[in-house]
Amino acid sequence: MELNMNNDKPVNQLTIGELKEIISLSVRETIEEVIENIIAASSDSYVNSIKEAREDYKAGRFSKLEDLLDV
Repeated sequence: MELNMNNDKPVNQLTIGELKEIISLSVRETIEEVIENIIAASSDSYVNSIKEAREDYKAGRFSKLEDLLDV
């Protein structure tokens, strides 16, 4: 079944098949994100970059988005 995601149909007007497809897509996307996070977290370089970024932030070594965009 092909799901038309551009439809503004209220939830109570969805067919059971449409609702199942929406739930399936949501679960699939969430599982893919979890797998990506697990892979990233198991990378030493990724974990080290997070530690360095946190240290930089605590030390005030960061730029505000507004400054970067000249807003």
